[in-house]
Amino acid sequence: MTGQPSGPTAPRPAIRLPAPAPGWAEPADVVVVGSGVAGLTAALRCAAAGLRTVVVTKARLDDGSTRWAQGGIAAALGEGDTPEQHLDDTLVAGAGLCDEDAVRLLVTEGPDAVRRLIDTGAVFDKADAAGTIALTREGGHHRRRIAHAGGDATGAEISRALVEAVRARAIRTVENALVLDLLTDAEGRTAGVTLHVMGEGRHDGVGAIHAPAVVLATGGMGQVFSATTNPAVSTGDGVALALRAGAEVSDLEFVQFHPTVLFLGADAEGQQPLVSEAVRGEGAYLVDAGGTRFMVGRHELAELAPRDIVAKAITRRMQEQDVEHMYLDGRHFGAEMWAERFPTILAACRAHGIDPVTEPIPVAPAAHYASGGIRTDRSGRTTLPGLYACGETACTGVHGANRLASNSLLEGLVYAERIAEAIVAAHPAGAPAPVPVEPARTETIPLLAPEQRFAIQRTMTRGAGVLRSEASLAEAAEALSALRAEAGDAAAEGAPAEAKPAEPGVESWEATNLLCVARVLVDSARRRTETRGCHWREDHPDRDDTHWRRHLVTRLNQDRTLSVHTTDGAGLPATVPAGETP
Repeated sequence: MTGQPSGPTAPRPAIRLPAPAPGWAEPADVVVVGSGVAGLTAALRCAAAGLRTVVVTKARLDDGSTRWAQGGIAAALGEGDTPEQHLDDTLVAGAGLCDEDAVRLLVTEGPDAVRRLIDTGAVFDKADAAGTIALTREGGHHRRRIAHAGGDATGAEISRALVEAVRARAIRTVENALVLDLLTDAEGRTAGVTLHVMGEGRHDGVGAIHAPAVVLATGGMGQVFSATTNPAVSTGDGVALALRAGAEVSDLEFVQFHPTVLFLGADAEGQQPLVSEAVRGEGAYLVDAGGTRFMVGRHELAELAPRDIVAKAITRRMQEQDVEHMYLDGRHFGAEMWAERFPTILAACRAHGIDPVTEPIPVAPAAHYASGGIRTDRSGRTTLPGLYACGETACTGVHGANRLASNSLLEGLVYAERIAEAIVAAHPAGAPAPVPVEPARTETIPLLAPEQRFAIQRTMTRGAGVLRSEASLAEAAEALSALRAEAGDAAAEGAPAEAKPAEPGVESWEATNLLCVARVLVDSARRRTETRGCHWREDHPDRDDTHWRRHLVTRLNQDRTLSVHTTDGAGLPATVPAGETP
């Protein structure tokens, strides 16, 4: 990293969402925002160490992105497999931008982390009566190292086990709550968060949790695009909060588009059914309408090539043939295998009038996973003291320019455990709750009207989707700027009556968060004038290691412009905020 960003030594003038003042508050040692594998693992580890732990989640405790994960969790658990082989596959998928030390940590600590997850109660599918874990392959893996549960319901099983463990330990949870902004104390250190509880019929659900440690595990930002595999709650809230607080984010241009998402029509919007990579891992193949296997000869792994390569190939074939989708053919599996190995996918397809036992599945790429996010060190510490991040909302350096299939659950697990260790060391249990201090000056971001969410999604899908160019990205940037200006004009003093500003509320806050992350994504994608991993520039089709084997790091300035710098190389060395010890 060029230089070592330092944390603030006093509260900077706050940039916040417009919201009522907190009407209630409670103390804690740590507040974890998010209830997927990363958030609940961190919460369980902190609570086990005696810390007063509060989990805040946007919907119900089991409604995060983790439960939608079908394929599984990758780890070197099989005979003949090694962490070194897992590392090699991850580095290849990351297209030269992985932080190798971060990946090595992931693959070496991963197998034991999975075993601890099993001890917590997660039950994986078995290969034999002796209880050997069944392992499969997915794209980019040269070994069968994907542990799965319920055939294609791995995320649901992991979520079930962790939720039950959290409830058994009676960890305090606040459900149906949208996190708003970070609180800081007189020294500029983290002092908790504000949040809005979405209770039925409640007009003022804003409160605060005061804690010296905040863990952001809010998941992804897939809802910034029209079609995504992400649930409706994935609106980039953690990244947007971190930007407003002054933290650094990195690699937001690297959005992985899953190659095989059930095609529901050109006008379909929101969450779309995923057809797991494991289906290809078990031998299904991609074909066009004429039945031609177009991946053969394009890559040594054919349909099991890394996701960016498969997504590009599908998109290219669609362009060549002027069609809206390709097909995934698994008819040779037979009814029994579909029912036993992929029951969730089978049910989803049949619910939409498609029977994969007798016909190919129409598929097209859709936004799936954000490889970038809030920049952290290898203990999950961000550039703000007391603020941690893990899971999809974080950028640990593990994924580089493209995530290797099924590394996401493992990353959430491993780095959440490391965060808990760091918090326990830095924040002793029972210490007095920090006292938040209101900065001398607070600036609120103009809110977008709820319906602008769809304008953002259409803009991003058109201009910053699988295919990108300077022209498409410039058009997207202009459209996003217009949305910002419109919101600012409506909120300005003396604005005409017809330009009524948006009212504070969940939908307006979400739309405003989406605009925030969309701006950074588009800005980074315009700056990266090359094609690498899941960032595909049609006007710069080649990978440029001389100029671009480095990361873009972004902060939000006080005037809400973007401050961007590049790293010296592919690594993301540990960055310790001011006042913290390594």
